[in-house]
Amino acid sequence: MTSPSSGDTLSNNRNASPAPSPATSVASTAETTTTSRPDAYVSEKADDSSKLRTLLSILRKFIGVSDIASVRFSLPAQLLEPTPNLEYWNYLDRPETFVAIGDSNDGLGRMLEVLRFWFTKDLKYVKGKPCKPYNSTLGEFFRCNWEVEDNAPPILGETHKGSATHHVNTTNKQVRVSYITEQTSHHPPVSAFFVDCPMKGISARGFDQLSAKFTGTSIRVTPGAHNLGIFINLKNRDDEEYQLTHPIAHLGGMLRGSLSVTVADSCFLTCPKTKIKVILHYLEESWLGKTQNKVNGVVYIYDPENDNKTRIKDVPEKDVLARLEGCWHDQISYTLQGSKDSSVLLDLKPLFPTAKSIPPIDQQLPNESQRFWAGVTSAIKSKQYPEATKLKQEIEERQRDKAAQRKEKKEEWKPRFFTDAVTANGKPDLTVDGKRALQGLQAEDYRLTDSEVTGA
Repeated sequence: MTSPSSGDTLSNNRNASPAPSPATSVASTAETTTTSRPDAYVSEKADDSSKLRTLLSILRKFIGVSDIASVRFSLPAQLLEPTPNLEYWNYLDRPETFVAIGDSNDGLGRMLEVLRFWFTKDLKYVKGKPCKPYNSTLGEFFRCNWEVEDNAPPILGETHKGSATHHVNTTNKQVRVSYITEQTSHHPPVSAFFVDCPMKGISARGFDQLSAKFTGTSIRVTPGAHNLGIFINLKNRDDEEYQLTHPIAHLGGMLRGSLSVTVADSCFLTCPKTKIKVILHYLEESWLGKTQNKVNGVVYIYDPENDNKTRIKDVPEKDVLARLEGCWHDQISYTLQGSKDSSVLLDLKPLFPTAKSIPPIDQQLPNESQRFWAGVTSAIKSKQYPEATKLKQEIEERQRDKAAQRKEKKEEWKPRFFTDAVTANGKPDLTVDGKRALQGLQAEDYRLTDSEVTGA
């Protein structure tokens, strides 16, 4: 099994234009194999199609329901991916693009670095199939590290403003990115996350919450009310903060037996301190022909006190710094204002999600995702689906019982690693335990005291 190194795969070629990507299907979200048996492939495809038909028959019961994510219905174990949701759901598929944010000494350069990260954060959906992991339980948490070579190439480099001083030199040193996430609310289902790389002075945080509606042929997925995006902080850049909002997506392909994600919406990346904003517009797909996955964008100077532009065509030409175009499955290019030459921001074709470094299961707490779901995972992987469903239902029943006990005692649930279940500004704060957990990850010291209260 092979995967390209990050240094070979992050492109910075000049004068290139985006090329459409051929339709591909990759079975794994994290790795590819060099050989495969045709009969095994056919069997896997047939098994996936059968699962989707069963899922479709269940989802049809929810036509007209405004938010099936809030219903929290229980699926049979054979329809689930043997992966905890908190382990599966994160934005660090290529963490080297994350740690490179802030390397540029130029505000536009830093926003382009943010954009490079943005287009890698969902690589798992580009290279692999969407899947349904386990529903997270209240108080469940997950933590991990990524060991990253800090070798992402400069974006603007010498050509911007005629100076070679517009980028911090990277030395290919290895840096560690630490991550913790906790299910902070059950109704509605919300999780908080925090990413930290002290060596580069960069962190990110936010709440994950989805709202989903079944349309009859696909699932429309929108950010929930508490999901205001990803907030990135650059400590070494006078605490610049970037807010990255999420677009609406559609999960389709159920009728043809192959799930896929499409996006047809606009989203925004803003930095009030530099007064630079990005509008990204994901183009709607045609009913005929193959999926194009096209995206256009504009980077421009905006007024944070009067931020009223939501469409690319409304941005005055005098405010434009750069324009973007490409295919978010393939290659994204940008063109600086006043230039006719485009440059490659990111080439996704050779990239695959980077592996996490997770604490050994014997050093995890009972409510830590992998250990918490170990019995269900083992049963699914060995195809003991009745046993897996039974274990999953026992977990769900324990969670209901504990919720009823709290209600009877008029006790309010308090997260352990974050101060609040949700916040009005969409930015979760770490508790003392949360800070200690991240510090422990940085030191590879995974010792934590057991949680005094658990949700299931």
